[in-house]
Amino acid sequence: MSDPINLSPAGPPNTVLPPLDPTVAARLAASSDQVGFAEIVADHPTCLEAWAGLGERCEASSTTISGHVEAYAYYRSGYHRGLDTLRKNGWRGSGYVRWSEPTNRGFLRCLDGLRRMAIQIGEEDERVRCAEFLIQLDPDWPPEGR
Repeated sequence: MSDPINLSPAGPPNTVLPPLDPTVAARLAASSDQVGFAEIVADHPTCLEAWAGLGERCEASSTTISGHVEAYAYYRSGYHRGLDTLRKNGWRGSGYVRWSEPTNRGFLRCLDGLRRMAIQIGEEDERVRCAEFLIQLDPDWPPEGR
């Protein structure tokens, strides 16, 4: 018989991403259109908030399947950049990445955007994976007001 698995009373670990560079944060705050977010992504390709903003601006103006696919691509790029960033900050493929931590929101916005665009392009398996992943990362998902 094997030994029982002892889980920490604190539960799975929480990963919190570091804050943005203040200069990048100021540029994000000043950006309101797709071009502004695209310029930030070009200068700072690991900036998850910029990828999320780019996807959201594209999504908001999309009325065609082509626009939905474009937004999907932005969100997917941010999602994959986010996985890399999470791993660099101690995440090992499990544990929480909570919305209540503002610095985690860029990644979660990309993942949720990917879920929404999967609906738009008929990618049901992707929608399900994203929805399940969001709940695994933050059991309180979706956050109130989101």
